[in-house]
Amino acid sequence: QVQLVESGGGLVQTGGSLRLSCTASGRTFSNYKQGWFRQAPGKEREFVAAIRSRGGSTYYADPVKGRFTISRDNAKNTVYLQMNSLKPEDTAVYYCAAAPRTLGWPTSGYDYWGQGTQVTVSS
Repeated sequence: QVQLVESGGGLVQTGGSLRLSCTASGRTFSNYKQGWFRQAPGKEREFVAAIRSRGGSTYYADPVKGRFTISRDNAKNTVYLQMNSLKPEDTAVYYCAAAPRTLGWPTSGYDYWGQGTQVTVSS
């Protein structure tokens, strides 16, 4: 029903920046809350950031506060994750997700997931 495609990952040096994009199909994008998650090698998937459907209200995991910014452009069916001051510990596969439900949000409640984009930060 909802297809999500991430892009913008790559290899950067410590202190560098990347901007991830997640484009959703369908006409219901503006009705979904959006989030970003990441999964590092050998670790569980963890919450990174989230934004409400109307935009404005945002939520961030402690390790990325002050460095990452989530935003969305509903006219383009796209959510972004601007990542600045990247650290090696940010290395992971980053996934965007859509949450049609409210229960558990912003860290839970996501029903739709993209395939992920690799972010590697070299030291």
